[in-house]
Amino acid sequence: MKVVVLLSGGLDSVTAFQEALRQHEVLAGLSFDYGAKHHARELPMAAWHCAQAGIPHRIAPLAFIAEEFQSDLLSKGGEIPDGHYEEETMRSTVVPFRNGIMLAIAAGFAESHGAEGVVIAAHSGDHAIYPDCREDFLRPMAEAIREGTYARIELLRPFVSTDKAGIVRRGAAIGIDFARTWSCYKGGEIHCGSCGTCVERREAFLLAGVPDPTIYSETGDLPAKPSDRPSDK
Repeated sequence: MKVVVLLSGGLDSVTAFQEALRQHEVLAGLSFDYGAKHHARELPMAAWHCAQAGIPHRIAPLAFIAEEFQSDLLSKGGEIPDGHYEEETMRSTVVPFRNGIMLAIAAGFAESHGAEGVVIAAHSGDHAIYPDCREDFLRPMAEAIREGTYARIELLRPFVSTDKAGIVRRGAAIGIDFARTWSCYKGGEIHCGSCGTCVERREAFLLAGVPDPTIYSETGDLPAKPSDRPSDK
């Protein structure tokens, strides 16, 4: 199948991209610049993987999101919270309807370039906080994309039932250089190790039993999941 891959430069999308290269004909890696704090660190990773594969890399500028949306993930937003990625505080990093917007653009891009499918790396670890990563959203979105395009574009979501540890295992099995991926939402020179995305990344490598090549500022004990903590009652 001819596909376009949503490629942010993060661990999940890079793994989806590399798997797609082995399973499909990838026409492009499609990234979005919507003014997130970490884009200066993440987007070059997407460009690097496309260059290594000889695949076109396209960046869709979405300045309207940066200017008009409210999220701590955006450059104009507040501080990125530390803690477990399932904490309610992590809701402040949600960019409203981000995947819906990106998938709509990707569907039009895919049909315009002769693709038959769009690949998104949404996974089960995102379900707790991000509503537009859940299958309850992605299933009807897939139907809308298919019915709304003459090419009947398919929405491929290979990780929707897989957690991040499973993605790490899959990436390690095909030899992905995880050092060439970026997760930290704070967007510093190195991964902070304490924000929700860094905690999820660190936990995933530990659970997967795969060596983590990432350099972190903070490498202390990982916070427990909210559901695993003893109740005060």
